[in-house]
Amino acid sequence: MARIDELRLMAKVARMYHTHGMRQTEICNRLSIHQSTVSRLLARAEAEGIIRTMVTLPSGTHTEIEDALQARFGLADAIVVDCLNNNDEQIARDLGAAAAFYLENTLKPSDVVGISAWSSALLAMVNAMHPSKKFKNTGVVQILGGVGNPNAEVHAAQVTRRLADLIGAQACLLPAPGVVGSKSARDVLLKDRFVHEAIEQFAAVTLALVGIGTVEPSRGLASSGNVFSPAEVQTLVSKGAVGDICLRFFNQQGQQVTSELNDRVISMEYDQLRRVRRVVGVAGGKRKWAAIRGAVAGGLVKVLITDLATAENLLAVAGNEPSGPAKRIVKGVRSQ
Repeated sequence: MARIDELRLMAKVARMYHTHGMRQTEICNRLSIHQSTVSRLLARAEAEGIIRTMVTLPSGTHTEIEDALQARFGLADAIVVDCLNNNDEQIARDLGAAAAFYLENTLKPSDVVGISAWSSALLAMVNAMHPSKKFKNTGVVQILGGVGNPNAEVHAAQVTRRLADLIGAQACLLPAPGVVGSKSARDVLLKDRFVHEAIEQFAAVTLALVGIGTVEPSRGLASSGNVFSPAEVQTLVSKGAVGDICLRFFNQQGQQVTSELNDRVISMEYDQLRRVRRVVGVAGGKRKWAAIRGAVAGGLVKVLITDLATAENLLAVAGNEPSGPAKRIVKGVRSQ
């Protein structure tokens, strides 16, 4: 077949398939050629540039930024959300809705879900979820103590129960405060049967849903009473702390900040968190930029759900860091 004849047939088959929506069997019958020939011609037409695939992104989606975050920070997935405004409460609601969709579409019956529920975004996630009873073999484990001021608006135990009820799973509550007054008080609580049983479940967690906190506690966490004193917060800052997950504090590289305050926290340990197969961090807003940056820099979260302004800040700051053996983005392309 002459070159021009083959190109002409390629173009004809491509037009019939892509423009007119004909099935390959219909093209075979119309042109009296074999289906393998049709498949070969379509593949050749793409190689020749006759067929060009174009993906048009819907408004409000940021796939390129998500890809850049994944490549730069080694994330398994990144979800970037357009928020209606920069108000922290609105950001929490928008991120919570995105986290609900993510969880509904990725949760597996074999998963054991851990939730660090002193988070307004995770509360919003639970509020946005649709009921499903498909996960009766799934467990939901509270991984940060939730006992606190009974007048606090958000109660970790309630969030844990609601999530379990929504997905038809069993809830395992951690009936203890997140922060206690002394190491000896923590030691006594750890001997409690129900606290001990909950903590034993931490090793089974395969999917952890966590907020990312700043050193200065959020309003919701502060109202719960599960916080350190201002002087203790300053001690953490002096040691380089920028944020926390489950009240385990880390620096800007995501490394644990060692302090005697760790001995007063009842939650999943830093090293246990690192062993969880899928840690989903749901956080955003300018107030949390340094904390989120530390969490992703240190690989503490494997999936990040955040707002557009935060995502752009993460990439802008990463772009100004000295390049070395770490992965970096150059014009959206991963390089080593």
